[in-house]
Amino acid sequence: MWDHIWINGQFATMNPAIETPYGALENGAIAVKDGKIAWIGSMDDLAGDPAKLAAKVSDLAGAWVTPGLVDCHTHLVYGGNRADEFEKRLNGVSYEEIARAGGGIRASVTATRAASEDELVAKAQKRLNNLLREGVTTLEIKSGYGLRTEDEAKMLRAARRLGRENDLDVVTTFLGAHALPPEYADDADGYIELVCSEMLPAIAAEGLADAVDAFCENIAFNTEQTRRVFEAARKLNLPVKLHAEQLSDQKGSILAADYHALSTDHLEYLEEDGVAAMAKAGVTAVLLPGAFYCLRETKLPPLDLLRQHGVNIAIATDSNPGTSPALSLLLMANMACTLFRMTPEESLAGITRNGARALGRGDTHGTLETGKVADFVVWGIDSPAELSYAIGGNPCQTVIYKGIERTPG
Repeated sequence: MWDHIWINGQFATMNPAIETPYGALENGAIAVKDGKIAWIGSMDDLAGDPAKLAAKVSDLAGAWVTPGLVDCHTHLVYGGNRADEFEKRLNGVSYEEIARAGGGIRASVTATRAASEDELVAKAQKRLNNLLREGVTTLEIKSGYGLRTEDEAKMLRAARRLGRENDLDVVTTFLGAHALPPEYADDADGYIELVCSEMLPAIAAEGLADAVDAFCENIAFNTEQTRRVFEAARKLNLPVKLHAEQLSDQKGSILAADYHALSTDHLEYLEEDGVAAMAKAGVTAVLLPGAFYCLRETKLPPLDLLRQHGVNIAIATDSNPGTSPALSLLLMANMACTLFRMTPEESLAGITRNGARALGRGDTHGTLETGKVADFVVWGIDSPAELSYAIGGNPCQTVIYKGIERTPG
């Protein structure tokens, strides 16, 4: 007996092996056993009466179902906010000018260091609730606003708690190489040494990080400093990813490809040599339209080149206090279409299948296939394109997390 079967549904499986738009399976059913998908297929192919095949039967009445949504790049845990910088940018001050004047990431560092773990969890929970209501079942959370061992660990512990206290898979990423803390204002090499020799080993020893990230940019760390972080991560058997080519082309994506990174993210200034390197190494491109929008950028990421080279493209909120205070993954899907000219099918793949790939979870999450984790969402829509079409709406009806129904609050 299966634990539960949902019948009479329309399934956007996002399985590329199904050669229909969205991997669509019409008039289908999906069965779950022990938190995994035990069977998915046409109602006509069911081997008997559903009531005799599963302990519980639910009728979807023609509703559309997608994989659980994956937000593969967030900075959801932090103290304070930076609404004042939003106002400054609207009055003509650039992001780079704000950062060099001690604002930006450093402002969040001050507030995050002052907050307790409980305070960080409570504030992040309020932000997280918005994503949960939209059908997010897998979420990445980075550190990077502590910039010293105890505070980076505090952020990652808070992130782990959010996963335990919600029906949610939280993937944690250590981003110690995010910016220079005030203690190392003029010593980037010294700070990177601290990251590699003290911070990262301590984080790994406590099992707080699933991956390691860095910010390779002209206002952050150069490629050689980033390489040192990647080498330290490799010694600890931790996969890497990279903030790259957001404000300039530092060739960070080529470096990330050398280390077979899970993803490189932002990528507005990415050139074809970087795209080719990513394609060869199987690195996922994570595009972040929220930051592009909030910073009023004009240089688009090279979508056509990414397509031509067959690079998988994910979409994420980049939810953070300064450059993308976004709390809607569906809105990011819309922005990916309107700003970056992606198709609705590409954007849905970006927040399901390719989002999972960007987290190293492609074998278990992101598509509706037998054997994968039973995370999926029931939507009140007439077609999957509506998920990136409506602005400000939320058609999520029911979320199934590891086979158990979670009704949005």
